[in-house]
Amino acid sequence: MMEIFFETFLLCFAQKDVFQLKDIEKIAPKEKGITSMSVKEILQSLVDDGMVDTDRIGTSNYFWAFPSKALHARKRKLEELETQFSESNQKKEALQKSIEKSKIGREDTAERAALIKELAALQQKKEQLKAEIDKYRECDPDVIEEMRQTNKVAKEAANRWTDNIFSIKSWAKRKFGFEESRIDKSFGIPEDLDYID
Repeated sequence: MMEIFFETFLLCFAQKDVFQLKDIEKIAPKEKGITSMSVKEILQSLVDDGMVDTDRIGTSNYFWAFPSKALHARKRKLEELETQFSESNQKKEALQKSIEKSKIGREDTAERAALIKELAALQQKKEQLKAEIDKYRECDPDVIEEMRQTNKVAKEAANRWTDNIFSIKSWAKRKFGFEESRIDKSFGIPEDLDYID
């Protein structure tokens, strides 16, 4: 479809380089083999992509595309891609230098192999000691204090819910005249429910 604009622009610059939709719908099927049903859709796609310009003058829409605009768009895109390529090459070179720099001092030597072996042994010993410490964790004063605090919070929560249950039972007795044993049985409340000391 772009060829329609470019060819007519080059062949008859002074005569007709701007088209209406009906002109394109006549030319496209004959000269380029584009089905007439898809001309409008293809043209709109080219307008959306910025490859064809359009303007409304009065009640008519006019379409045009100049080869120079497409050329400038390609040049801009090429420059943009070349800039990205250049930046990527610079990053690649910087990373390669960084890799080379990080390899210094890490050559495979007997001393380095011995140090790696020693490190592995120390890490294994650390894991063994950690496992042994975990065996005696329940005797740790910090853990015991944490358990005491957790128990205190749980006790306060249990007493708060017990208080809520007593309040609801009292309200139900006043509002509906239910007996306490009937409320306990209906809601599965144990008869010996009481606050935790």
